[in-house]
Amino acid sequence: MIQNEVAQAEKRQRIKDRAKRMIWVTFQKEGIHKYPAAATDPNLATNDEYDVSFLGYPHRHIFHFNVGIQVFHNDRDIEFIQFKRWLENLYRNGMELNYKSCEMISDDLYEVIANRYPGRDITITVSEDGENGATIYYNTHIPHQQLAV
Repeated sequence: MIQNEVAQAEKRQRIKDRAKRMIWVTFQKEGIHKYPAAATDPNLATNDEYDVSFLGYPHRHIFHFNVGIQVFHNDRDIEFIQFKRWLENLYRNGMELNYKSCEMISDDLYEVIANRYPGRDITITVSEDGENGATIYYNTHIPHQQLAV
């Protein structure tokens, strides 16, 4: 009985030691963008209840961000308040969005984060008004093959 308890405790410790750790932060920024194709593409400008042609013109959103980044130990490898403030400061002069989708915004942000924190898995969710959006997982390793990318 005691031997089984010790084995279970050791197993739990191995699982904790090998666990993938990530911190995450959220923030919001106002932005204006447009989707020019929406005004003319017949699949988007449908003149019925599914019509989204209005997206072809500049419109405002509050973009909601949820950014997760891999950490390698439990004692503030990246301090999340500092991380959040750094991310917010990237947009302190507003967001240059032009025709960018949530996915494009995510890719742009990934480039900046990965440059500052190389070799870490990163997850970014960007949504329009906290309602509709995209999540992208930027993995530094291929999970099933365990090979560095």
